[in-house]
Amino acid sequence: MRLTGTITVPLPPEEAFRLFTARGEEDWVDGWHPRFPVPVEDDTEPGTVFETRADGETTVWVVLGRLRGRSISYARVTPGSRAGTVAVVLEPAGEPGRHSRVTVTYDLTPLSDTAARELGEFADGYPAFLASWQSAIETWLSGPAHAGGGPGETNSPPGS
Repeated sequence: MRLTGTITVPLPPEEAFRLFTARGEEDWVDGWHPRFPVPVEDDTEPGTVFETRADGETTVWVVLGRLRGRSISYARVTPGSRAGTVAVVLEPAGEPGRHSRVTVTYDLTPLSDTAARELGEFADGYPAFLASWQSAIETWLSGPAHAGGGPGETNSPPGS
């Protein structure tokens, strides 16, 4: 199942890029706490492995590639449930140097009948899911700790 959508982030791509990294998502995704089995200095280095837990499941992520400030891609496997990739591409948008158009593509394969049903539900809600990302990022950016930014909130669907 391939799902693609876009959001707009009120930061230039070079700054917005961090928001889509393992550690950067901690800023705006409620409950996102990546665990690195091997300590890493650069969480965007291809080959970096980390794990996340949501809804009682553990997902293993591997950074496949990155172009700083432009794109990052991940392989992800939730054993017994789903496997695939997530790609994030950032482009300048709107007023030069002020916004990014962020295209997010999930390419997922269900590993069980239950996962197939869950992925169908995820697909149905994908536009709202991405809208929640945009809202959470905007909330975080406008919060006091960021000068803006305190943690935002988003849900953890089957694709996260």
